[in-house]
Amino acid sequence: MKIDRLLAITMLLLNRRRISAKELSERFEVSMRTIYRDVEAINQAGIPVVSYAGLSGGYEIMDQYRLDRQFLSLEELQSIITGLKGIRASVPDQEISNLLDKVGALVAKSEQPDAARLGNQLILDINPWGNNHQNTEHLTALRTAIKETRLVTFSYISSQSEPSVRTVEPMGIVVKGFGWYLYGYCLLREDFRVFRLSRMHGVDVLSQTFERKQENLEKLDYRRGKRDPSTLITLVLHAQPNVRAQIEDYFRPEDVTMQPDGTLMIRATQPDEPWLHNMLLGYGPNLRILEPAHIAAIIKEKAEKIVALYSNH
Repeated sequence: MKIDRLLAITMLLLNRRRISAKELSERFEVSMRTIYRDVEAINQAGIPVVSYAGLSGGYEIMDQYRLDRQFLSLEELQSIITGLKGIRASVPDQEISNLLDKVGALVAKSEQPDAARLGNQLILDINPWGNNHQNTEHLTALRTAIKETRLVTFSYISSQSEPSVRTVEPMGIVVKGFGWYLYGYCLLREDFRVFRLSRMHGVDVLSQTFERKQENLEKLDYRRGKRDPSTLITLVLHAQPNVRAQIEDYFRPEDVTMQPDGTLMIRATQPDEPWLHNMLLGYGPNLRILEPAHIAAIIKEKAEKIVALYSNH
């Protein structure tokens, strides 16, 4: 533990302009006397730590000293830091914070103003707007279960709104688009499955352990993203100019053709699934489905049911 603490203190000092003994004591939950001894040990190891007295006093490492960062440029180091900060925003974890300290320590103090400038050029935030705090709780529990190869159980609502209770051998966590997903082996289905965290409730990490199956997470991700060709359809849509932004958010540029009157024609291949019908319905009267006819019929039926709900108002 002492060696780990000495290394962590060194990384902090390399990454910070100045830090007080009190702050170090509180961070590592040891006495001030222990911090004094640790700093002396770091000095004896050849790392030049300078102490300053007074209200703004503390410890810092001499400006000329830094760790050898091999062949990484400042821009490359800042890209790593930006990525780690984005992960930490969603997965509050002391290990990630420690890693940030270590990577940050590779930046020389003379380079820190340039690093700060580069850091303000790109922000990586994988949290959706209105982030669900329940997801954060799930992430913490699931990461523990994955690390310790322990079964998890939870209630789940499928994309068809069907409830079930699942017991899963968790393999990994993936962020896709606007959502977090758990990849694992479902004991109920006796196969690998993907679960969206926002649809999981009552996540419980069990004491029972399991032997991790020899399945590559990237292959599972590929399998999930691979569509059955028989479910694909060619949509032909006509959209009004006032939904251009939403159309361009979702469809590829090559799928959209601007018409002389400002309207848009869209021709795109999509899976014929319920979420697609709901997405198209969301455009309301600003989008007309030209093909295929059965999709237009589904949207018409949904719209008529909505009208029926308000027929007495």
